[in-house]
Amino acid sequence: MCGIVGYIGKREAYPVIIKGLRRLEYRGYDSAGVAVIGKGEGLNVYKCKGKVADLEKHTQGKDITGTVGIGHTRWATHGEPNDINAHPHYSQTKDIVLIHNGIIENYAAIKENLIKRGHTFESQTDTEVLVHLIEEVKQRDGLKLGHAVLAALKQVVGAYAIAVIDKNKPDEMIAAKKGSPLVIGVGDDEYFVASDASPIVEYTKNVVYLEDEQVAIIKRHEQLKIRNLKDKEITPSVQEIEMELEAIEKGGYEHFMLKEIYEQPRSIKDSMRGRLRTDLGVVQLGGIVDYEAKFLKAKRIIFIACGTSWHAGLVGEYLFEEYARIPVEVEYASEFRYRNPVIYEDDIVIAISQSGETADTLAAIELAKSKGATIIGVCNVVGSSIARATHAGSYTHAGPEIGVASTKAFTAQVTVLTLMALHIAYKKGTIPENRYRQLLFELEAIPQKVERVLTLNNTIKKIADIYKDATNFLYLGRGYSFPVALEGALKLKEISYIHAEGYPAAEMKHGPIALIDEEMPVVVIATKGANYEKVVSNIQEVKARKGKIIAVVTEGDKEVTKMADFVMEIPDTDESMVPLLSVIPLQLLSYHIAVMRGCNVDQPRNLAKSVTVE
Repeated sequence: MCGIVGYIGKREAYPVIIKGLRRLEYRGYDSAGVAVIGKGEGLNVYKCKGKVADLEKHTQGKDITGTVGIGHTRWATHGEPNDINAHPHYSQTKDIVLIHNGIIENYAAIKENLIKRGHTFESQTDTEVLVHLIEEVKQRDGLKLGHAVLAALKQVVGAYAIAVIDKNKPDEMIAAKKGSPLVIGVGDDEYFVASDASPIVEYTKNVVYLEDEQVAIIKRHEQLKIRNLKDKEITPSVQEIEMELEAIEKGGYEHFMLKEIYEQPRSIKDSMRGRLRTDLGVVQLGGIVDYEAKFLKAKRIIFIACGTSWHAGLVGEYLFEEYARIPVEVEYASEFRYRNPVIYEDDIVIAISQSGETADTLAAIELAKSKGATIIGVCNVVGSSIARATHAGSYTHAGPEIGVASTKAFTAQVTVLTLMALHIAYKKGTIPENRYRQLLFELEAIPQKVERVLTLNNTIKKIADIYKDATNFLYLGRGYSFPVALEGALKLKEISYIHAEGYPAAEMKHGPIALIDEEMPVVVIATKGANYEKVVSNIQEVKARKGKIIAVVTEGDKEVTKMADFVMEIPDTDESMVPLLSVIPLQLLSYHIAVMRGCNVDQPRNLAKSVTVE
């Protein structure tokens, strides 16, 4: 949620900030703003409701010169999206400005106290309260800006990533984080601050990932200094990022989402690279090697995740239970953390997150750790909070995912979970040698089969044109295909705003069948497998009520093809790997329907990519 960019150095700050905000706009896009300390009139702040493009128009003809500045693109929490609530926010004297990602939970009490001290507020945001508090502490205690930020944050309850500048200190910027990501790029006599590395990679590969409750004092021509909230100095750990600039550009595609759908053959292959060794007949997962014994003794695995990652966890449940014979529970992290769950010390908790910054998942991790469980992470972003909070884990290597609706993240997560389940099953001896090797070879063939599925694009586009004006969709699947039904429905409603629900096919007659009529498109994953005949019966039930069937079938299918209004064929594969193929046509169907409806595919309304607030 919310994108933060800051710059201090020898360049003009505004172009760096605006370009960075465009790259972070997937994190929030209901308003945007920038503040630059110039040589002329001092601190200039420009902000407006709308997207970064609206901010660019708003700043035309205005003084945007200066070599230190901060910028923000917002996903609203406190206060509706408008010009006033947009960041940056001023302090009482308008000397200090601040941008913020997160939620200050006790802002109301702080605000009430500040009002008694004579402060007046313009916005409805918690952020404005924080910048007023920083100035209050600075003036009251005679502190320098960095120590004032540190002192103010000690009074704060909640999550934050912030960047602060003071017009009276044009050679200084302060950054701090707790529970929300913040990266500092270290260049040649210049520094960059951002919510993730995408605005930084063009200028430097050297970064420092701030840890929770750390405050960075960034000064022109000086070494970076970091202190924690106990005022202890921390030695910065500079790391080299592997991200390439090309990975965060559209590369000729109309939308990032389409690009990322088409990247899946490569992202799946990259997630297997060095891990799937069919030549040796083994899976090598270095990230969890030290915790294999824990897996082998585990009486239960708990997946914690949100959204698309939760659907990947459901596939993981089927995989681990079928092959490794370990009982599995799949939990919404947002619910798990607010219960009093029963967690044992021999439990394995697998946390799944594309960004590695999902707030509810992070909180659930801390809860599970406090109970003594072993925490394994599956995430896509190196150095992310979840990667650092877990005991061990495996990166998905999907590459940057800019489209808000996850596509390649899902298949990369399922790929890693498949590898993990097969590896543990083999170590436990719960899978026969010949079956194990068969599955390894089948998994190796998946990227090429995904490429074949992508050739359906034009066919799927024609189907989308027929159903683009539908008001409801139903998605059905059994077994491994049930999570895919959920994921297909989520993709459609995320980006096209059509109401869609995913159900186990057998559950249709326990309620949803009442919705079916000649206006209801029903998407059914009806691939070859143990449940095929059952799914055929479910299709017949829909047809008897004049429902329209769009079926995902195995190549060469005859029976469902005769009954369905439209079919999308995928190559034959093992039933446990069907999700890696069957989800692709559903992603394309959602994409084309959304485009035809005139929706902003990459930036759907009310959503943001990385959910870093509760």
